[in-house]
Amino acid sequence: MNYLSTRGHPDRKRFCEILLEGLAPDGGLYLPEHYPQVDTATLAKWRELPYAELAFEILSLYIDDIPPADLKAICARTYTAEVFGSDEIVPLRELEDGVYLEALSNGPTLAFKDMAMQLLGNLFEYELARRGAELNILGATSGDTGSAAEYAMRGKKGVRVFMTSPDGRMSPFQQAQMFSLQDQNIHNIAISGVFDDCQDIVKAVSNDLGFKRKYRIGTVNSINWARLLAQVVYYFAGYFQATASNDKPVSFTVPSGNFGNVCAGHVARMMGLPIQTLVVATNENDVLDEFFRTGIYRVRAAADTHETSSPSMDISKASNFERFVFDLVGRDAGRLRSLFVDDLGRQGRFDLSADPAFRQAAERFGFKSSRSTHADRLATIRETDKRFATLVDPHTADGLKAAREHLAPGVPMVVLETALPIKFAATLVEALGHEPARPARFEGIEALPKRVVKLPADAEAVKAYIAQNCD
Repeated sequence: MNYLSTRGHPDRKRFCEILLEGLAPDGGLYLPEHYPQVDTATLAKWRELPYAELAFEILSLYIDDIPPADLKAICARTYTAEVFGSDEIVPLRELEDGVYLEALSNGPTLAFKDMAMQLLGNLFEYELARRGAELNILGATSGDTGSAAEYAMRGKKGVRVFMTSPDGRMSPFQQAQMFSLQDQNIHNIAISGVFDDCQDIVKAVSNDLGFKRKYRIGTVNSINWARLLAQVVYYFAGYFQATASNDKPVSFTVPSGNFGNVCAGHVARMMGLPIQTLVVATNENDVLDEFFRTGIYRVRAAADTHETSSPSMDISKASNFERFVFDLVGRDAGRLRSLFVDDLGRQGRFDLSADPAFRQAAERFGFKSSRSTHADRLATIRETDKRFATLVDPHTADGLKAAREHLAPGVPMVVLETALPIKFAATLVEALGHEPARPARFEGIEALPKRVVKLPADAEAVKAYIAQNCD
């Protein structure tokens, strides 16, 4: 399997090359040259597999430069009941008639990011050992990516992590999960700004090819194809649990800010998984909802990015959206470049409202969207607790609200759970009057000593900090 850049760079690369690289040299994102197709017979065979074996089968379609026995061992080492709390790994439960919750938050940091990040840590360690190389990971987080990456990479040989986050914009629990780590290969950088500033810094450093090569910069953000690929697996696992046979369609609702989680659903659908609708659930930072309603993609400035009670979605530049738009415009790299480099880069927006391609987002690719507010979030948390004795975090609440707006008779709607409620205790207290339970291993985490440096929203300052800690 070869991989290409969404922006048309002529090179074609293998999986292990892009695993360690991040962005393509032209600033584009990597995608496979084609999506492998899965037929009904294959679905039937996969339906009975344990999660680790299902992961191996799906990953094998995209990874042909790791020996199969090694890849199978990596999957088996990653997806265990000891790490994820159950044999199902992503257990599904019916919340109400036709609406399901897929539990993705039982990993080490209590968020869905663990599902991919635990695999990524093992892939990195494997490939770096094979090459006798080191990697400096530069990431940006609005909350859960950072802790998931750091817990996956702590103590890994040949890996350092430099994780940027918006200063003061994560929940206290999220901050404590990251900043309390004392491992010498983990570096937390609090940026004076919003998440999009952090993301811009990561892209700016990645686009400095000389610096990137000298300091062996890689990424764990969802711009890394390996992470998105790992997320494809739980769409198949959720589908198999929600259906009894492979002739029944299922829809998924996905709380989304950076478009990575739902983009994995797009990939699963393109492979042939019978997904009828992919519902993108946003909060008040509704750049994605605006696009799917109007065809206009309009990024917001930092000052116009709202600080909300579902903070992991406080994002106004959805990095992975470029991957979907590449497919939407027929994989025309020139057209993609015009939209993302010329229009978006110069005007902060592009407009497909009059383009026939825009209709295909819903008609061919199955996308719909919805927006949720703080009041909606509180109401959904209260209702879900009262009716079903189930606590959900604010992001999952955004997903449940959106799911109920897009139900279709006879089609199961699977809502992807985002995190355990304790990560956003203040909002749960506001909604219900009490804190949710927390796992014993996280008792008192907010009081632990913190290891973090504060820097301005400036790529040069971050590069200087990386150089200082690598030389």
